[in-house]
Amino acid sequence: MVWDASQRRDHTTAKTYYEQSADLARHLRDTTLEAHALLRTCYVALYGARDAQAGLALAEQAAETAERTSPALTGLALLHVAEAHAILRSTSDCERALSSAERQLAHADGSDAAADLVSPTQFGRLAGSCYLSLGDHRRAETLLTSTAEKLRDRRKSRAIVLGNLTLARIRQRDVEAGVASLTEAIAELETTRGGGGMNIVFGAARELHPWRQEPLVAEVHDRLLSLMTAA
Repeated sequence: MVWDASQRRDHTTAKTYYEQSADLARHLRDTTLEAHALLRTCYVALYGARDAQAGLALAEQAAETAERTSPALTGLALLHVAEAHAILRSTSDCERALSSAERQLAHADGSDAAADLVSPTQFGRLAGSCYLSLGDHRRAETLLTSTAEKLRDRRKSRAIVLGNLTLARIRQRDVEAGVASLTEAIAELETTRGGGGMNIVFGAARELHPWRQEPLVAEVHDRLLSLMTAA
């Protein structure tokens, strides 16, 4: 909550709380709780500090810790292992981790202590993000489009997916489609104010700069300005 409330800027405080949680989980010998705390710390490294190497190490540690107790949490951690590899531009390692994550998630069921942390859209969200980082924008667009359609009831997550979808479209120079998904993302953020979605959406808007004189782009920039002012 501290991290989200700071719009994902206060990495130090969030990391301190997660490290305390991991220490407590080790004391209690609760490996699922420990893995969850490690994975949350990974999020701060990947999305806050933008340190893919640190994020990779934490995600791998979380997957290893959860392996004996929670296929759901192991699969989720492996998805972030894949994402870190994608950021580091290692296609083979990324796809290997995606395959491992898919196998683990297939074994998750209602008895899993971390079952509530994953959803049917989780794989599409992270795989789409991976292929975006790897530069396979067409494949990323396909995954993210189908995932966004399934996320109508999870607006924070949907804003992030739509932001990444916008990036995939802009990088294929499909400005009209990019503006359409960016407009949808802004509409979600006007309600949720999610820090993760905000960061991605503003990053996507910056990539529209070469087309800033086009009416559609100018209009969506006005929407973003209103969002920033209201925030």
